Amino acid sequence: MALPFELLIGLRYTRAKRRNGFISFISAFSMLGIGLGVAALIVVLSVMNGFQKELRTRILGVASHIQIMGMDGDLPNWSEVAAQAGKHPSVRAAAPFVQAQGMFSVDNGVRGAMVRGIQPDLEDRVADFSEHMKAGKLEELQPGSFGVVLGSELARALRAGVGDKVTLIAAQGTVTPAGVVPRLKSFTVTGIFEVGMYEFDSGLALINMEDAQRLYRMGESVTGVRLKVDDLFQAPRIAREIARTLLADTYIYDWTKSHANFFRAVQIEKNMMFIILSLIVAVAAFNLVTTLVMAVTDKNADIAILRTLGARPRSIMAVFMVQGAITGLLGMGLGIVGGVLLAKNVDVVVPFIERILGTQFLDKSVYYISQLPSELQWGDVGLVTGISFVLALLATLYPSWRAARINPAEALRYE
Repeated sequence: MALPFELLIGLRYTRAKRRNGFISFISAFSMLGIGLGVAALIVVLSVMNGFQKELRTRILGVASHIQIMGMDGDLPNWSEVAAQAGKHPSVRAAAPFVQAQGMFSVDNGVRGAMVRGIQPDLEDRVADFSEHMKAGKLEELQPGSFGVVLGSELARALRAGVGDKVTLIAAQGTVTPAGVVPRLKSFTVTGIFEVGMYEFDSGLALINMEDAQRLYRMGESVTGVRLKVDDLFQAPRIAREIARTLLADTYIYDWTKSHANFFRAVQIEKNMMFIILSLIVAVAAFNLVTTLVMAVTDKNADIAILRTLGARPRSIMAVFMVQGAITGLLGMGLGIVGGVLLAKNVDVVVPFIERILGTQFLDKSVYYISQLPSELQWGDVGLVTGISFVLALLATLYPSWRAARINPAEALRYE
């Protein structure tokens, strides 16, 4: 089937060698600009997706999907609460915990930390500490042994290794006739973990739950119960359903509330980066206006001849819209290929650039993630492609409208 003559002429104008080399330069510059903008958008969105995934994975690797805590900070009947919550079909595991603040002391070094008392066999079901152990094992936290597993940065700050003794100073003191005396207990470092998030690696220590209850004088009570569910994205709904079935006076919240600031910040940054980088694509797309205006001026005589042969104004308009759309599609094609390749190889490209520049872009003492992650989502690629194509089409409207208004008699007067 024969193609419409508007399409054929538009393709011919795109391929033809122009008399004015500057027009060709501007056209190539517009194409490369669109490609660069599309590639930048794809890479940035992929990196932001990677940040979201890494934050979610690392936070929930040591935190919990859902936590049930007593209203006054103590949960005496935790086994009943865990049993009631476990009846929900989406709950995979439950583990009690004791959480309190403490201060570790080694020689002259002192460092504050969050102390979490756990049952190692149950904790493995709701968290991934065992997968992040650099030294020792979580199972070595036996009742009465007074062992402690430190975060890697906390151990480095204390200059403590496996087998060393550290003194834990409890935040609560003991009232004596001489005043309030802090409670001290010597612990043996039995392991070191590293989850890759500075917040946890530098400020979290794990001890056995019974040792924590004894040190903080909680009796048989615990701070709360941690739950792991089938689908972490359904945690808010599951938490609401569990709250309606619990008989105890408890406070229940999910990970979207306890760590919402992280994920909201990343989502806001992703949206803002999308808007800002879309302006790059817009600027490059509207460079097509300059290209097509110059092309229309260069083709005045051709347009006049087409008009005298019976071409309608809308056909002339379609010719230059086809020319601009093809330029935009070529630029988008280059951008999509380059952006996808770069997004899939960020873990190789960024370390290479860091080695050349002799610097590290993400300092783990400042950022929560020390390596630049990337997760390509084809929905983002489709969204970027659609917006870029629409902007390219919009850029062709004014030059095409000008071409359609050319008067054949005026254009051919001096030919």
